[in-house]
Amino acid sequence: MQAFLRIAGLVVVLLLGGLTSAFADAAAQSKLASEKFDDIEAGVSALATSGDPQASAVIGALADGKLAFDPASKALYYQKGSDTFEGASGSKVAAPPSGLKKVKVNNRIRRAIEAAQGALTLMAPDPATRLAAADAVFKSHDEAALPAIDKALSAETDTGVKQAMERARAAVVFLSSSASPADRVNAANLIAGKSDQDTLGLLQSLPNDAPQAVKDAAATGVKSINETLMLWSGAQNLWFGLSLASVLLLAAIGLAITFGVMGVINMAHGEMVMLGAYTTFVVQELIRSFAPGLFDYSMLVAIPLAFLVAGAVGVLIERTIIRWLYGRPLETLLATWGVSLVLQQAVRTLFGPTNQDVGAPAFMTGSFALGGLDITWNRLWIVVFAGLVFAALLLLLRFTKFGLQMRAVTQNRRMASAMGIRTNWVDAFTFGLGSGIAGLAGVALSQIDNVSPNLGTGYIIDSFLVVVFGGVGNLWGTLVGALTLGIANKLLEPFAGAVLGKIALLVLVILFIQKRPRGLFALKGRAVET
Repeated sequence: MQAFLRIAGLVVVLLLGGLTSAFADAAAQSKLASEKFDDIEAGVSALATSGDPQASAVIGALADGKLAFDPASKALYYQKGSDTFEGASGSKVAAPPSGLKKVKVNNRIRRAIEAAQGALTLMAPDPATRLAAADAVFKSHDEAALPAIDKALSAETDTGVKQAMERARAAVVFLSSSASPADRVNAANLIAGKSDQDTLGLLQSLPNDAPQAVKDAAATGVKSINETLMLWSGAQNLWFGLSLASVLLLAAIGLAITFGVMGVINMAHGEMVMLGAYTTFVVQELIRSFAPGLFDYSMLVAIPLAFLVAGAVGVLIERTIIRWLYGRPLETLLATWGVSLVLQQAVRTLFGPTNQDVGAPAFMTGSFALGGLDITWNRLWIVVFAGLVFAALLLLLRFTKFGLQMRAVTQNRRMASAMGIRTNWVDAFTFGLGSGIAGLAGVALSQIDNVSPNLGTGYIIDSFLVVVFGGVGNLWGTLVGALTLGIANKLLEPFAGAVLGKIALLVLVILFIQKRPRGLFALKGRAVET
């Protein structure tokens, strides 16, 4: 008999609990059936913590502007596609009642929705979902999410997610006027460990009527975060300088070869970069038209073609124009400048004067965070590509017959000719090699700059600065020069601006050349030294 009574009592308790929960869910949903923003906000917060299985669907519909209510019955209805569902049961409604009113949303309600959606996903099985939910609560710092996040914290096993939840809870406590000053100070100290702009804004949003101890803790946290952000900003500028240096290296390395071996000031070098970029554009257009599924491989096709196209044009220029002007630097400069104008106009005639759209393959899109650094994949791949091109060129010069002949011509042209080296063909292929590498620079630049007939013009002066600063004809000098000028440029920009920073670098390079006319690493050889 006693056992029977216990079982009966348990059943009654469960039934009452279920009824209480159902009444709570109905009460939470009924608050949303209102035209008053205060009631709607209270309904969102209550529904998020009610345990209603329909909470996620109803709040999601409210966020999408697809939640309505019946003024007579206070029942909620939401749309999913072309169908209408009842908010309480989630069942599909064949004929919704007439006269439904849309639940209104303002910025305050949107913040409550964001907090509610974060609270609803705090117990999700996927750690990434729980982490995103904790971040949402941190940004909204809605006090209504506190019970949900406390419940999630007690069950969380992932260290990273738990840390994010603790900071989210601290954000709520920090701005809660009902929390004790000691708890708010501890929350401020915990929040300050996450050194980013969101945390900085949270600490700076403390009301003026907060206790002095809380204000002091917030001020200390703001100071610490500003110092950390300054360090990360410097590191970010270093990364920008490294990515700029890789672009300068690609653009200047070909010029270092032709200038060092042949002594030719090639003003059309920038147009070789432009030809490489337009080759990439043509390759992508052909792939889009005939094999769109291969678009992600377009860069692998464009790299060798850009090298061949720019290299062939370079050989043609050397064989038809430059070969007749050796030993006459002024005439060579004017002739190659004229060639650059002809190439620019030819590209304008073929492709038009406007910028062309060059897409990025999937592996070069997006970015990732490394601590406080924001690194884009296209810049990272360009840095890697520049390093591979530099290494390949070093191997070519060191371990091939052509490289040996080119180094011989660089050091002593007359002796190389007396030893049977055909210096005229070495000149032609050297010019083609330098132009081909400029074409590779164009492939890289097509991913970060506008592809237009004037693409190469913006890099020709910087390329000459890199070559002269590093040492004419010296590849290692070109590498050091590109790194030095690229990083120095990005470090000066925050203080002097982009234009004044470039002017300052130009003045510094001129002063440096006055002291070391041959640059950082001067080539050695009888012909070079005379």
